[in-house]
Amino acid sequence: MIYLDLPRWPAHGRLWSHLVSDVALAELHAFAELLGLPGRAFDGDHYDLPASHFQTAVWLGAQLVPSREIVTLLYAAGLRRRPAPRPRPRPR
Repeated sequence: MIYLDLPRWPAHGRLWSHLVSDVALAELHAFAELLGLPGRAFDGDHYDLPASHFQTAVWLGAQLVPSREIVTLLYAAGLRRRPAPRPRPRPR
């Protein structure tokens, strides 16, 4: 399944959504191709989706979820790895 959040992330004079898959990156890339997204919109485990493409993505079947759900879905699918723990500074 493909998911997206509301376009509320500002950058480059536009608002953006995050587009993710809970299955595989191949599914995500195929959906992005349907939308006509360029490869540069891919950011490791998601696509940055301009607000101008939001309604089309929903029409094609993407499910709207809250922004915090995006990361949860990526972790559950194994498409995002948890960051390595930071070493604690040694006392001086």
